Amino acid sequence: MTATIANPPFRPNAPGRLVRLSFERTRFELQTFFRTPEQVFFTFLLPVLFVLIFSTIFSGAIDGPPGAEPVQFAQYFVPGMIATGVVSATFASLAMTVAMEQHEGLLRRLSGTPLPRSAYFAGKVGLALVTSFLDVVLILAIGVILYGVDLPTDPIRWLAFAGVFLLGVGSCSLLGLAYTRLIRTGSSAPAIVQPPYLVLQFISGVFLQYNEVPSGLKAVASIFPLKWMVQGFRYVFLPEWVAQDDYGGGWQVEQVFLVLLAWFVASFLLARFFFRWNREQA
Repeated sequence: MTATIANPPFRPNAPGRLVRLSFERTRFELQTFFRTPEQVFFTFLLPVLFVLIFSTIFSGAIDGPPGAEPVQFAQYFVPGMIATGVVSATFASLAMTVAMEQHEGLLRRLSGTPLPRSAYFAGKVGLALVTSFLDVVLILAIGVILYGVDLPTDPIRWLAFAGVFLLGVGSCSLLGLAYTRLIRTGSSAPAIVQPPYLVLQFISGVFLQYNEVPSGLKAVASIFPLKWMVQGFRYVFLPEWVAQDDYGGGWQVEQVFLVLLAWFVASFLLARFFFRWNREQA
């Protein structure tokens, strides 16, 4: 009597296979991204261009209280551009590209393949993470080499930087996926995504000192993660007296992390509730 050996059951979402497919999908997304010059410019190089333009135009220093060293404008401006670069590579980029893929039917076609949906989303978040990291490196390199931006030497500051960066990437990526529900056609994606993102940059103090933003607009900015990302990154690069002037007495680092963590959880729930794999679904 010949014994038969049963084949192991096919498990499309087995952890090892899912991890491998997620890395493969991330590699595919990166290749597609860097082969699209327009996407690279608007989501990856535009913040770098802003650093060059604004740091050249506003080349003066911000005076502090008596006895304090002035802060060069580039030192103040670069952390804000890091934050907006992260949002550009996550929220703005994912909301537009995923919405276009929805309306072009790509997601519907992918749903008929063995690719797990979680691997698709992991690829998108992986793309956002890599491009955000490269954007940060480029902005810091330009700031240090061309404008004399001082990097922190305290490891605690760099740990805070990493925490704000990771929470910002995660929450803004998930928020971008949820935001696709508001985009009715692929061609309308830039018009639906860019205006609120641009407004938030101004009222969050990216392009100007935060203490110059009217109090009503500050209240609006404090609802969204960009303001808290800017504040967290500025804590890393700027002295305490800047927070006294701009943020009401201190950097409030604990509150920065609490708000960003809350946004991460809220963005996950919003993405789960609002995202549709097929735009024909209700």
